Amino acid sequence: MEKARMSGTGSKTPLWEKALENYREELAEKDDYKWVLENQGTLDELMKFTNSLEWPGLRDRSVLNSLKRLKPILKFVNDFSAVIALYFGADTALTAVIWGSLKLILTLASSAEDSLRDMLDMLEELSLTLPRFKTYEETLPMDTALESSLLAVYSEVICFYARAIHFFRSRKHVILRENAWAELRGDFTRTTLRIKRLSAAVEREADLARLRTEKDKYHEVLMLISDIKRDPAVPTIRNKLSIPYSPNPRFWARQDALDQVDKALDPSKPTQGLQSFALYGMGGVGKTQIALQYATSGRGKFDAVMWVAADTLITMAQSFREAARNLGIIDLNQDSEDNAVSMKVKSWLCETDEKWLLVLDNADDLSIIKHALPNNNKGSVLLTTRNFNGAIAAARNGFHVQPFDEETGAAALLNFLNLDPKSEMHLENAKAIASTLGGLPLALSQIGGFVTQRRIALHEFLPLYRRNTSRIDAKKNELDDYRHTLNTVWKMSLEKLSGTSKMLQMLLAFFDPDMIHVSVLTEGGKMVEDEEFEFLTDELDLLDAEQPLLQAALIEKNDIKNHISIHRLIQTAILRKMTSEERARILTITVTILSWGFPDTFSADVGHQVSSWDRCDKCLPHIDHLVRQVKFYSLEPRDKQAYAELILRCSWHLYEKEYYEQAQEYVQEAIHNFIDKSTAAYASAVDLSGLIELDLNNTQNALNIFKEALKIREAIFPPNDPFLAASEVNLGLAYTELNDLEKAYQKLQRSAEIRQAAQSDRLTNSYSNMSSLLIRMGKPDEAEEMLKRCPALKDLSDDEFFRTGNPRFSGNMIVLSRIRFAQGRHDDALRIASKALSFRRSMLGNRLKICDSLYHVAGFLEKQGNEALAIELLDECATIAENLPRKEGVNHLARAKNKLSMIFDAVGKKTESQDCGNTAVQLMAEIRAMQGVPFDMTADIKPVAFESLVPWMLW
Repeated sequence: MEKARMSGTGSKTPLWEKALENYREELAEKDDYKWVLENQGTLDELMKFTNSLEWPGLRDRSVLNSLKRLKPILKFVNDFSAVIALYFGADTALTAVIWGSLKLILTLASSAEDSLRDMLDMLEELSLTLPRFKTYEETLPMDTALESSLLAVYSEVICFYARAIHFFRSRKHVILRENAWAELRGDFTRTTLRIKRLSAAVEREADLARLRTEKDKYHEVLMLISDIKRDPAVPTIRNKLSIPYSPNPRFWARQDALDQVDKALDPSKPTQGLQSFALYGMGGVGKTQIALQYATSGRGKFDAVMWVAADTLITMAQSFREAARNLGIIDLNQDSEDNAVSMKVKSWLCETDEKWLLVLDNADDLSIIKHALPNNNKGSVLLTTRNFNGAIAAARNGFHVQPFDEETGAAALLNFLNLDPKSEMHLENAKAIASTLGGLPLALSQIGGFVTQRRIALHEFLPLYRRNTSRIDAKKNELDDYRHTLNTVWKMSLEKLSGTSKMLQMLLAFFDPDMIHVSVLTEGGKMVEDEEFEFLTDELDLLDAEQPLLQAALIEKNDIKNHISIHRLIQTAILRKMTSEERARILTITVTILSWGFPDTFSADVGHQVSSWDRCDKCLPHIDHLVRQVKFYSLEPRDKQAYAELILRCSWHLYEKEYYEQAQEYVQEAIHNFIDKSTAAYASAVDLSGLIELDLNNTQNALNIFKEALKIREAIFPPNDPFLAASEVNLGLAYTELNDLEKAYQKLQRSAEIRQAAQSDRLTNSYSNMSSLLIRMGKPDEAEEMLKRCPALKDLSDDEFFRTGNPRFSGNMIVLSRIRFAQGRHDDALRIASKALSFRRSMLGNRLKICDSLYHVAGFLEKQGNEALAIELLDECATIAENLPRKEGVNHLARAKNKLSMIFDAVGKKTESQDCGNTAVQLMAEIRAMQGVPFDMTADIKPVAFESLVPWMLW
């Protein structure tokens, strides 16, 4: 490091002066500060000074050994001091406090063997946390970011030295020192944790400073790092509240529940760790209303309140997106990928100093809840759930929300109706109604609306109700846990509907209840041939159909966002009221409407359908809800083929956006529902299941599935049909991953011949896959020639490439970067890979292919000696992988941890290397268990084993 020269001011700025001032304050003794400045020097002078000290009767061999290795222990302190000295030239006060402090600490600690041994251990550990600088460098440009990072580390180091000196000065007696040693050790532990984090920032900024000396060459890398860094950890909050509903103005009682919630979650009370509380109980009992009441009334206590619909991963992602926009984490017009948005929100929750409340509504599925909870020890989480076991597992405390008793239910009903609660007649009738309805708040609210809208006298209601429900009440519902039949609550309101309102309410029972975009109904309605549903395509007719439903409080409508919502229990009542014929008919209509949202992926050999992603995402929650409704009620679609094709279309969309677990679930559902298994659609479903297996690195499974798909297609299509070419490509990909390269080449060559003869626009796909294969065969020049044949890439500049918005083209850029690296053109490889990664981030967000790109760019950076930046990208890769479903992310996580272990080892960070290495081995054992394969402690911990966890090429 002695050779390094750094451009800079050569004098202390006010911030550095402030660091010295803090040092003096921590030292607390003016004489000590004077002694420190007078006893400055170098590492060699410190060693001479140490040797001149008289060590009284040292017998502890560990202390003697530590003294002997004091010089190598302090090597990194020496490097760090050299950077400070060379940057500031003749300004010696900054380095004086380092060496002078060390001399004084060793002098004071030498009075007792135990103190000296522990102090030497601390100095060694602290030295190992300091930034690493490259001893071979002649120059290291200093900029503001690097200076700020250096200053932060410097301040931590010298202030700890000062506190250590003060500790020894104030506790001169050995017994006093021993009694308080835990205090110094605790201070040291906290300091080293901070220095580790700050040192990583120094090394990162040093790497960036080197790259900035050649901005033109490394422009893409610098832009990539800037994009990663740009995401604000604590943004300016646009709107502190993200609550989709207004609380019921007739909210009644429940003060006991609110008090329990407040006691557990009040942010003003001193607490340790994340505070969580669950409201649990049957559906319709008022859990959501209690949570709404607390969330809105707690505005003064919390800086930010976020409401998450935790029914499914899809609804949860949409809620996180809304919260992110309100918090200013993403642009209002930005269409970031769901996992990326969720990670940003959770990062904000972990890093902000704001007091926040996260409400997880309908959190019945534990496997979904875990994706929403932040990994930190602060903040407040409120869950509403019907799952008692889930409440216990997911929250520290909980409250069982029960239906109202007779008196409270009667009071709530009278409050809703604005009737005198002191009237004995009113009270008697209200109690009878509350008793009949089992005190269920949602039922009481609904009946209150019915009575008000129809101006029925309270005493007249119950006889009317019983006359209409006696037959239904004789049959208790066995499909849910309610003690009272809820069908009857809405029966009269539903029976009053007719015409288009009746058709609309039946249709809405099949859609996701929380957010039904009107555009889905109007656009999808154009595909419906049933005359009774023509009203969907006419704006005024649709409004007329909505009006009675709104009046009867059967639906709610958000006029600003133009979406409709309906309570789940009302959906249940509608479905149970419908005949089998009506269910089958409306299910068929629903399938037709939702088909509008997803492109046909099986009638032609097509690539990514990016242009349709927005409307696909609008329909996606409804597919999820529809599939669950069909299973729960054992519904039989009239046209099972059309139903299967709809689910298949949705599966392709999920696959394109890299939601592999959901895509795999849906494609299996589609395969199960296909009646005719000799169609192009069925072959497409089989083929897709193979592609999912391939991307998840289950290559042998994928190969077998691809063979099955080809067999089906060969029976359908003529010998040179483009669909056969698609199957040949997939077989080529599988053989490539299995390292059967000659067979892979034959398959890809055959696909190119078919597509060329058919003049298919998918010829680029064949050539780019062959190019990737040629790289693996060790033929980068031939791979480049093959890539140049791609018709779709011939005339594209970089800017035009990005404007296409086609994720597949980013794979071609990855191939080109690998070609350049294999040709020895490492700078070009890094530039192209960085650009492709930036494009993937903008299009796909934080999914598997981003993990893969981060890993490879990190590898290129490591090869060029930019280890700190490589570590940063690998950390990002590991974080993304950890937040993905386990079966998707665990392989990438294991590979990233193993690579981190290797880099940390190379730069001398043994502790970090060991931690990452142990994690990687544990993950490998988990993966082998998932595969049903014994874990081999010899073969499975080699780098090649970790590399094999992820496919050679993720397109």
